Amino acid sequence: MSDVVKEFNEYRSKMNDKILADNNKIVKRIFNLDTNAFQAGALDVKTKELLGLVASTVLRCDDCVRYHLETCYKEGITKEEVSETLGIATLIGGTIVIPHLRRAHEYWEALENQNN
Repeated sequence: MSDVVKEFNEYRSKMNDKILADNNKIVKRIFNLDTNAFQAGALDVKTKELLGLVASTVLRCDDCVRYHLETCYKEGITKEEVSETLGIATLIGGTIVIPHLRRAHEYWEALENQNN
């Protein structure tokens, strides 16, 4: 696994465990809501992940972008689909999201190269 992917996942997992260990009911419910919202329903998982990717890019949350990119990758979403989705995010978000677009492309490459 790519170092950048491994580091992100290890950090995210470690900190989520610490946050959830506080046993804060509100935070636990938000985590649960997030998990359930991205399950298949009227929209399939791939569509929801692409929507999450657009929203995360527009909101300029690099951690969220990485999370959704990785889930997209695991769901078999193609580089072309991700690229088109990030194009829409850049259109909606404006030029201020271009640095996040760069990091998104870099992370996607890391995902593609993680088994090399």
